[in-house]
Formats: sequence, C-alpha cells, structure tokens
Amino acid sequence: MKDNGFVDWTSLPDDAMIQLFSLLNYHDRANLSATCKAWRIVGASKCLWTSLDLRGYKFNITMAVSLSPRCVNLQQVRFRGAESADAINHLNAMNLRDISGDSITDDTLTMLVSRHKDLRCIQVGPDDKVTSGSIRAIAFYCPKLKQLRLSGINDVLADSINALPNYCPNLVDIGFIDCLNVDGVALGHVLSVRFLSVAGTSNMKWDVASHVWCKLPELIGLDVSRTDISSTAVSMLLSSSRSLKVLCALNCPVLEQDITVNTVKTEGKLLLGLFSDIRNVFSDWGCSNEIMTWLKWILSHTLLRIARSSPQNLDYFWLKQGVALFLSLLQCSQEDVQEMAASGLATCIFANEGNAIIDPGKAEAVVKNGGVPLLLDLAKSWQEGIQSAATKAISNLSADPNAAKTVSDEVGIGIFIELARSKNRQVSEAATGGLWNLSVGEEHKAAITEAGGIKTLVDIISDWSSDADGVLECSAGALANLAANKKYSTEIAIAGGVQSLATLINNCKFRGVQEQATRGLVNLAAHSVRNGPNAREAGALEALIQLTCSPHEGVRQVAAGALWHLSLTNVNREAIAAAGGVEALVTLAQSSLNASQCLQGMVAGALWGLSMLKASSIAMGREGGIPPLIVFAHSDSHDVHEVAAGALWNLAFDHSNVFRIVQEGGIPVLARLCSSSESRKARFMAALALAYICYGRTNEFAPTEASSENTSKSVSLDEARTTALKHIEAFILTFSDPQAFAAAVVSSSRAALDQAIERAYILETGFLRCSEAEIERFIAMLRSSSSILKAFAAFALLQFTDPQGRNAVYHASLMLDAGAVKVLRAAAASANEPVEVKIFAKIVLRNLKYHQQETLYLV
Repeated sequence: MKDNGFVDWTSLPDDAMIQLFSLLNYHDRANLSATCKAWRIVGASKCLWTSLDLRGYKFNITMAVSLSPRCVNLQQVRFRGAESADAINHLNAMNLRDISGDSITDDTLTMLVSRHKDLRCIQVGPDDKVTSGSIRAIAFYCPKLKQLRLSGINDVLADSINALPNYCPNLVDIGFIDCLNVDGVALGHVLSVRFLSVAGTSNMKWDVASHVWCKLPELIGLDVSRTDISSTAVSMLLSSSRSLKVLCALNCPVLEQDITVNTVKTEGKLLLGLFSDIRNVFSDWGCSNEIMTWLKWILSHTLLRIARSSPQNLDYFWLKQGVALFLSLLQCSQEDVQEMAASGLATCIFANEGNAIIDPGKAEAVVKNGGVPLLLDLAKSWQEGIQSAATKAISNLSADPNAAKTVSDEVGIGIFIELARSKNRQVSEAATGGLWNLSVGEEHKAAITEAGGIKTLVDIISDWSSDADGVLECSAGALANLAANKKYSTEIAIAGGVQSLATLINNCKFRGVQEQATRGLVNLAAHSVRNGPNAREAGALEALIQLTCSPHEGVRQVAAGALWHLSLTNVNREAIAAAGGVEALVTLAQSSLNASQCLQGMVAGALWGLSMLKASSIAMGREGGIPPLIVFAHSDSHDVHEVAAGALWNLAFDHSNVFRIVQEGGIPVLARLCSSSESRKARFMAALALAYICYGRTNEFAPTEASSENTSKSVSLDEARTTALKHIEAFILTFSDPQAFAAAVVSSSRAALDQAIERAYILETGFLRCSEAEIERFIAMLRSSSSILKAFAAFALLQFTDPQGRNAVYHASLMLDAGAVKVLRAAAASANEPVEVKIFAKIVLRNLKYHQQETLYLV
C-alpha cells in the first residue's frame, strides 16, 4: 500500500495475480489484461487458458485467430453452434484433450479429430448431422480416446462400432444416446468398455443385446434409461454379467408397468429406476469414485432429459425425490453435473410442457430444501456454464410469488443485476429473465430500482446487438413491468429508457422483443403527462407507428394500444398525426376486419383518440377509416363496439364524413348500438353520432370525389335522418319517467329534480370531452324545429355538465360563454315542448348554476 492509502495492484506478485485472474471469466480476464503491460503478461499465462467455454459467446474464426497465441496449452473446449465448431480448428490448440459441443457436421468433426489426435474425451450432440462415418474417423484419428459420447445420431452401424476396439484400446466410456438405431451386437465387441449408455435409443433388440453385453468382461455401469427395455432383459443383465455393478433404468415405461419388476433379483447389484428410492444412493451405496463419477453424470443427464420431455404423471416423482436429487447433484464437485442439475431444476419446476406456469408444489420443495441459497452461490461461480444454469433456475423460481420472496430476501436481486451485465449472452439472458419475473410483483419493484436495476436494464438494451434476442426481450419485459408504476415510469424516462425502447423497436425485428418493447412504451404512455414529451423526442412515436405494420398480430395490438394511450392528450395527437399515424392506423383497421377483438378494440381506440382533432377526423374519412369502424361497431364485444362508436361520434361531426357513414351503411349499425348495446356509454355515443347525422343539410356536403362504385349506391339522406331520429327518440325515452318528469315540471322541489337526474344521468360518460364547436352545435340543436333533437341536445348537455363529470367545469364554461342560459331557459319554459326537453333543460341550468357558484367560491 502506498503512503496515500491507495493499493498498487501492479506490485502484487505474479502468483497472486494469476490466482486472481483464475477467478474471472474469459471476458473479464481479457479486459483486465488490457489495463497495463504487467497484467497483459500475467493474463497471457498459459495456465489460465487450459479450458474454454465458448457457448455463451459469438465465436468465429476471427476471434479464434486472436485467441490462438494463448491456446498452446488449451486442453478442454466447449462450444455451441456450427460457426463455433468451424472456428475451433483456428485456435491451434495442438494439446486439446476434451471437446464438447453440438451443431457439428461430419466434415467439421472429421477435421477436428484429424488435427487433434491426442483427444481423450469427445462429447457431441444432440445432432442428427453426424453419421456413422464420423465414428470411424474418430476411431482412426484418436487412438488415445477414453470417452466417447454421441447423441442424436440416426444410425450407429456395426462397421463404425467395430472400428472402435480396433483403433482405441483405451476406450472405457461409450455413450450412444438418443440415437434411432444402434447395433447392440457390435457393442459387445468393445471389450475394453467399462461404462455404456444407450439411453433414449429407440430400436434396440433387447433380448440379443442383453445376451451379448452380459459377456463384456469390464462392464461395470450400464445406462438403459428412457428405453423400452423389458424386465426379462434387465434380469438377464443383472444375473449373468459378472462385472456389472449398476444398471440405470430411469423412465423405462415397459419396465415400470411390469408388476414383476420388484421381483427381479439384483444379485447385490444396484438397479435404479423411478420405482426405486434413489435419494440415498450417494451416501448409502459404497462404490468406487470411478463408478460414482459416472453415475452422477448419468443421473443428472437422464433427469434433465426427462424434465425437458415433460412425461405425464411424474409430478409425484419430482416432489418425492426428483427435486431432492437435483439439489444433491448441485453439491457435486463435477462441474458438468452441477450444470445439468441446475438446468434440470430450472425445467422440472414448470407445471407441464408448453406451460410457462411454475408448479407451486415443486417451487416450495426447492425453497424448503435450501435450494435458493445453493443456487445463488453457484450463480457466483466463475464457470459460466454453471453460472448460467444456476441463474436460469433462480429466474424460473422467481416466477412463483412465494419463491420470489425468498430469492429477494436472499439478495437475489443484487446478484441478478450484477449478472445481467455479463457479456456472456446466456448468463445475461438468465439474469434479466429473473429481473423480468421479479418485476411482476409490486413489492420487488422498489428493490430493483434502489439496486440500480433500471439503469442496468436501459444500458443492456443499448449495449447488446439485435442478435441477442433473449437478453433484449427479458430486459424490455422487465422495464415494461416497472413502467406500469408511475414512479418507476418516470425514472425509466429520466434514464433514457424511452429512447432505448424506441431504438430497440426499430433495430430488432424479433417478435418477443418488439412485443415487450412496445408494451414498455404503452406503460410509459399511460403516464404521458410526465413522460409524453420524452417519448416524442426519442422517436417513440415513429417506432410505434412502424409497428402497426408488423407481421405479428400481438405486436400490432400492443402498438395500437400505445398509440391509443398517447392520443389521450392533444399535444400527442398532433405529434402522432404529423408522424403519419392516422394513415397507418386506418391501414391497420382495414386489415383487421377478421382480427382478434382485442386488436380491433385497440385500433378503434387509437382512431377515436386521434379523431378528436378536426384535421385527423377529416383525414380518416378521406383515407377509408369509416368502413372498418362500422364493422367494429357491429362487434358483439362491448370493448370493441364502444370505442368504435366513440370514433364514429367524432367523425360524424364533419359533414363529409356524415355522407360516408350513411353511404357505407353506418345508420343501421349505429341504430342497433343505440337500441340494444349492453353498454349505456356505447348507446349514448351511437345516439350522439346519429344526432350529428340528423342535424344540418348534409346533402350539400357530399364528397365530390366519389368513385363510380360509390355513385352507383342509392343513398337517401332524408331516409337516413328519419331512421336516425326514430332511434334517438327511443333512446331518450329509456331515460324518461313520464310520471316523475311531469311532477318535476310543475314542482319547485329539489327532490323532484333529483329523482329525474337519477333516472337520466349516465355515470360512465363522465370522462367524455366536447370541443367548443360541439358545444355550440348542441346549443344550436336546442333551437331546432325537431323536438327530438332538442330533447337529445338537452340530454347530452346534461351528461356533459353533471358535477360528477371530469370535464364538467370546462363544458359549463364553454356553454356560459356561448350564451346557453338564455336558450335553455326558453326550452325549459316552453309550453309546447315535450316534458323531456323541459326537464333536461332545467337540470342543465341547475348544473350551470352549480358550476358558477363553485367558480365564485374558488375565486
């Protein structure tokens, strides 16, 4: 330590620095090596590069060439994907002993083994691109081979198997796993084999194979799990093989359904099946380390495969001993066993195949048996394979509310945030997935935010390229959950989350990413009073509008929903319209006639919001927005026809749109809504649209650009008005009580008018807002020669000025400025008007008086 109190890390001995480097993953080692010359030398030490796990990275030839100087002593490599497999040859790792990977072809595998003749262990698959030809190449080029495990091969032929004893005299561990056809007789010629697995093999002649294998002189461990082996074959192997000590037969349906299985004589040997108690095998069964090492690998691999295949009726097994077995295997010293056990645990806790719901019983079993702290400890391992698998298991557990609390209590949130920053794609995806699951619960959102989770998630979206779909989807999903809370929505906006989500939508076309990023913008838009301007500046509107053309309905639905939320404020409406939102939403509406009701409702809602602008309303009519809205208004769904009615109400204010509504058959649809919808709000808005259609000389405003197809239609505006007036009158009468109304006309009693209000007011209309021009039109309707329109105008103004309404003060102010009081008094006092006109007018006058008094009081 220097005199100023700072530590001079460069002065540490090389041995200490090598020990420090050994605790880091490959990416962090490279970063630390770049800090100074001394550490660059330490970081290049050959002892630090004896193994490479490339599965979480995009590994290609360029990267392989850059790493090759450090790989002189490389002995073990794990890879994933064809590109990684092709690049391994460029590492120049001439001392390679152990390879493990998938998505490899015959040519690539042959090239690998021909260049690395000192290989002792080869594990490839599952992969159906490898054939028996590769087995012959392996035998020929790898004379020192001790372990060969291949999975997913269609046909393992006799001539390939026979090459193994001819060229690989030290081969003791063979696995042909999940293969379609394996020549069992040929396997009987590999006399050196001590451990054999044919788990998952489909077409095996067990009577022949068991007869041959029981003569293998060195065979001590046999795995026939997930096959159709019979109890007869099992009995033959156990009774006739002198060397066999353990036979694994997990999830073998034929064997398990045989009621005589419990009578099979094991001759002092270990028979493991789902019907036996496996939990204590590690502590109670005395065997050599060699057997136990193989057995733990077999158990973890088989249980993982069983969990992934989700066979029916195994819930009892998982609860009774499966979960406990995985937790026991997690504490094994074998890294590959720990990784498979963690992966198996992450998978088996789901309720069933294809269902993303966690089984609460299994999750509880993990928690009660101390699984959470055990997994969190493994998540801090420098071995990224273990780290990724353990983090994934904790992430999945976090989807269960009770387990999530335990994860949070065990500082799991901090670990998730730290691991989310990993440059290993699998680790980061698992960690961000955990944050996504935890962010569902309101009780965890504060902890995630306080630990710096929002900034981390925003940074991840900015840092990762669009090919990391899983990482980006989980990060966007977590932000979307957090944004549902107004407080955290504001913090996301401040951290640049709006811009990150908008950029993500533009750059990544993966469906899940777009859905979650759009959902995030929807939730941010819900708090648009604070976040709306940020959304516009960040280009979020353009991104959302672009997504209305997405090939995925779910994405289109969420995008339309976001635009609907944003259109609730006038400044956002103008911005959406300026960005081409009207045209995009009309196009989406036209293509959604047969879409889900949810999508139709979102599109209609967005069009309703934008139609509050006069220019947008005219544009919708011109661009063809009216026909789909009429279709939506005909929907049986309240949510759909209600918002469609709202949009048609706004559109009907413009006379050219009135002609289009009539021309496209909108009158019968609106009439149907007005009379029969179960939503009183939908009925009211349909009546509003019909009233606009009835009022004015609409025939003078018919569009001049009508096509020949349109002009061929017989349109009678007078007939439309007659129909509309008929349904408006019927609508008004449903809110009238002749006896009570007649009493209220002659009575000065407040109670009589209150009774009329109770009958007439529609509580659900309290949020509706009218423009100044609309208020003026209703006042003009009060002077109409039609008593029906007069009554409806007074009824509508009653709704818009009721003190319970959100915009009542605003409406009252507009009415007072327009001189409505004089017109209302005349209507209320007229002897010739229907009782509904008088009563509704009196109620509106009382509302205006109330608002005047409230204004004076406030002043």
